[in-house]
Parts: sequence; structure tokens; C-alpha cells
Amino acid sequence: MYAKGIVVVAITRIGVETSLRIKATLDNAGLNATIYAPKKYSQNGVCILEEKLPVFFADTYHRFDALISVMATGITIRAVAPLLESKLTDPAVIGVDAKGKFVISLLSGHYGGANELARTIAKGIGATPVITTASETTGKLSVDELARILHLTIQNPSSLVAVNAAIVNEERIVLVVMGDAYVPLEFVSCYEIKKTKTLAQTLEIINRYDAGIIVSPETLEVNESPKPTTVLNVRKIVVGLGARKDTSSDSMIKGVECALASAGLSLSQIASVATVDIKRTSQPIIDAVNRLGLPLEFLSVDVLRSLKHQDLSPDSVMVQEKIGVGGVCERAALIVAGKNSKLLLKKTKLNGVTVAIAEGE
Repeated sequence: MYAKGIVVVAITRIGVETSLRIKATLDNAGLNATIYAPKKYSQNGVCILEEKLPVFFADTYHRFDALISVMATGITIRAVAPLLESKLTDPAVIGVDAKGKFVISLLSGHYGGANELARTIAKGIGATPVITTASETTGKLSVDELARILHLTIQNPSSLVAVNAAIVNEERIVLVVMGDAYVPLEFVSCYEIKKTKTLAQTLEIINRYDAGIIVSPETLEVNESPKPTTVLNVRKIVVGLGARKDTSSDSMIKGVECALASAGLSLSQIASVATVDIKRTSQPIIDAVNRLGLPLEFLSVDVLRSLKHQDLSPDSVMVQEKIGVGGVCERAALIVAGKNSKLLLKKTKLNGVTVAIAEGE
């Protein structure tokens, strides 16, 4: 998450000091953040804020995954109000007072991750997190937060109000996992869980409850369900892998496991591993992926080189000179993940192994 980065903006000297503390916290969490402030308050590590705030917010609103506004909440609300679109596409917006006493999740608390980010920042700077979403106050995950955590796509967003209302009102909710879809049980303990093979079986179960959530590997037609029902579709998540010639399979497995832990993913959520086709005869790679129990896909240098994507890290001159393309793991993961893919984890290096993780629709 936050592959496009996080922007922190302040308009006072004290706010800049707080912003630097926020950035240090995000750096420690492995999150990329850029601070902006007026020229008279800028210093090392702070970019100059040259536009008026409404123009700045409009320019950055969809270029970053999260906006942290270190100023009065009213200023932030007035600046972002004209930009609001949908809880499924708006970035996380967080308000922090200039002295850093309170960190407020303002927008996209669940699906955009503002609630989680607010807690991370508050813990790091010694502030009080302010979370007001209804499901948070009851200690239960909303459907949109569940989708974010499990990397699922919400097929029918219009159902969210009714299903989330049932959760908040402590009505009987069932989560049905269809077919070979996988759900880490530690994230769904607040729901009753059932497994089915067909849509007919699924709807029959949901009709015994007040509302239902379906996790499915494919798109479903649930308009006939008499109960509020949200369908969550499994996204394709792919690990891109690169390695030096002398790297062992054990090192590769450790690299993949560390990358999954960093991204908050389990091996069961991964569809496949992808790499460059010059590694087709690499026995360590073949052995490592076989031991992980995943399919292995190979891509040509020409296909990798052809990819243009905003999430890509700068090319490596050494890799470019060696194999003819400036990077393997990010490109391979993004291509195999498919339509509208994005990086969940940029390339990470560990003992001769480079790993990236991407998800598609």
C-alpha cells in the first residue's frame, strides 16, 4: 500500500517541525513521504510549497496514496471538498494539528487506509489518534476495510451502506468463501464463516442472516438476493523475482517470505511468481518456486522493456547493461498481475535476491 507515496503539507514553522517527526515515523515504517511547506519555513528535506493550498491539493490529490495535512482541520476540509469522488478512489486524508497532539483520520479511513495510517503516525509522534468511522467504534471491520486488508475488489459498492449498517447495528452477518478463494481467518474472526461451491448454496445461506459478504474468485450476479449482500472478488497478486547467478534457492525463499511479511500478505494469496526468461534454466529459481508451491512464469526481455508504468523504480544501469532491461522483478510482477496492476511492494533487495509484489484486478 502507498506505492505512489505520501505527501505531508504544513503552513507554519511549528507544523514543519511536526511534519519532520511524521516523516521520521513513516520512514521507520518503510513508507515514502515528501514534505511541502512555504519557502520561509523550508529546510533540509522539505520541498517548497509554491502554489496556494487549493491548487496544491488539486494537483496532488490523485498523484499520491495519502495526504497528511498539518494545519487546522477546517483549512483541509475546504481545500479537499471540491475534489471528493468516492470512498473507493479518494486517497487517504489525515489531519494533524500543528503541535502534533491529535492525528485525525478524515477521509478514506477504511479502503484508503487512513485509519491505519493515523494510528501509525500517532504512535510514532506520541499523539492521540482520532478515528470516527462507525465500525471502528464497535470493534468490527467494515466491509471496505476488510477488502483493503485482504486485497479484494468490491464488485458492488452500492451494497456497502446496507451491509456496513448491519455490521454497526450488530445484526447477524455471514461471510461466505466460495470455491478456491482464500481468506486468512485471523482477519475475519468477527464474522460467521461458511464455505460453498455454488452461488445457489451461497444465497441460501445468506438468506438465513440479516446480511452477507461473499468472497469469490469471479464476478457474481447477486441482484436477486433478498438480503443486503456485498461481493468481494479476489485480486491477482504476483511476486516478481530476480536473483544473482550464484544465489541459492534458500536465499530466494527467504527473500520472498520477507517481502510477503513486509506487504502483510500470506503465501496462500499469491497467484504466481514471474521472472525474466534468461532464468529459465536457473535450477535454484525453479527449485525455490516449486518449494513455495507456486506457478512460475517467464517473460522475455523485450516484453519487460516495453512496460511503461508509474510505479516503476528508476532503472538500474548495471542490470540494463547486463541483460538489456533496467529492472526485472517490478516489471515482471506488474505484467503478469494483469489489468490495472499496481505495486504493493517496490523492489526489495536481500542477499542477492530482488523481490517485488504487484496486484491486478
